[in-house]
Amino acid sequence: MKLPFIFVAAGLSGLITAQNSTNFITTLNSTFSTTGPRNLRIYTGKYGPPVEEFHYYYDQWPIGLAMSKQGRVFACYTRGTYAYTLGEIVNQTAEQAYPSLAPNTPPRGLYDVLNSIQFGSNDSNTFISVQALYITPDDTLWVLDTSRPTINESQAPSMPYAAPGGPKLVAINLSNDSIVRTYTLPPNVHYPDSCMNDLRFDMRANATTSGGGIAYIVDSSNEGRTGFIMIDLGTGESWRQLTQHPSTLRTYADVPSYHGLPFHLRQKGSPLNFQQEGLDGAELSLYGDIMYYYPLTSDYLFSIETRYLRANLSNDKLSAKRAFDNAKNLGQRGGNANCFLSDSLGNLYMLMHSQNAIYIYNSAASQAQPYIHDPRIIWCDSANVGFDGYLYFNINQLLYQPDWNDGGDGRQYPGLIWR
Repeated sequence: MKLPFIFVAAGLSGLITAQNSTNFITTLNSTFSTTGPRNLRIYTGKYGPPVEEFHYYYDQWPIGLAMSKQGRVFACYTRGTYAYTLGEIVNQTAEQAYPSLAPNTPPRGLYDVLNSIQFGSNDSNTFISVQALYITPDDTLWVLDTSRPTINESQAPSMPYAAPGGPKLVAINLSNDSIVRTYTLPPNVHYPDSCMNDLRFDMRANATTSGGGIAYIVDSSNEGRTGFIMIDLGTGESWRQLTQHPSTLRTYADVPSYHGLPFHLRQKGSPLNFQQEGLDGAELSLYGDIMYYYPLTSDYLFSIETRYLRANLSNDKLSAKRAFDNAKNLGQRGGNANCFLSDSLGNLYMLMHSQNAIYIYNSAASQAQPYIHDPRIIWCDSANVGFDGYLYFNINQLLYQPDWNDGGDGRQYPGLIWR
């Protein structure tokens, strides 16, 4: 929107005199037409290492991203009207359903209605709405399915509750593209209003008593029951920690700025609101002993020793209290962020969607430090340090999606993977 420029009447005569002056220098970098040497400082909008375009999305807007040892690239898409929710990139401009279209097609549809209440599909054998991907060093692709698709995207959108069996963590062997195990979650671990958002793994044998490794899953529930879900990958047992701890809850009435504009949540059919999402980004330290995390709407970074998350309430009645007592506030990081990742050097990258940037948290200095800034980073939603050493990240323009803009879709294809 172009705003009118208003001159102050008292300064108008001086401005005209300056414009008519023979000493007026037209090449100077200045707003005011006055004489004299000056050179105003201009922010160019960029810093950091160079980036290159790796892949263009033209059909579906991506959420998650993962790279395999063999260089295969996988993406997932929050389900609404999309034909598939898990895909593999086949060339620079196209993706296809992975492993095929059949596992992406629930036979009874994406959701059911029971007593006038919508529930996402409880089919544990197909993908309903995949939110996040992760590839462990053994080249296993891990797929996190929320089973909570978006309904009525073009009208007043809604998200059905989760039904047991639908929310799941699926392990796929990339050597033969076969599903090797599916972990479902009981209703006292994954609530109907839970929304699994991201995941991390500690595959060390001593991470759990079973020796099978552990998965840490973020529950970012918009309805407010946020927290961490843990799965013992050896036994399949799951439990929660930090449920509704203040460090996992959304910040009250948060109004971030995107591209210089203050942002309020404008959902079609609903009054003006604020972003509802809580716990979002999470990442393990290099040796797996600390979990760093934060809510989407918070400027603060938090941490907790993972031994408090690994403690199971069924074995330790005080484990929930110990976790609550040992969450730490590490201070502000410079804006809202929505994802975290690390590399083999222990660098912790924070995707700063409100800043069009990626920061690095320096644990030794206890502060966030700049890494890369570019105006083209329009909602960096997921990132992955590939086995080739590149940092890959999705650009999906999420801030312009219809669900946040009164039904109007302001996104412009293509979406992008940068590296």
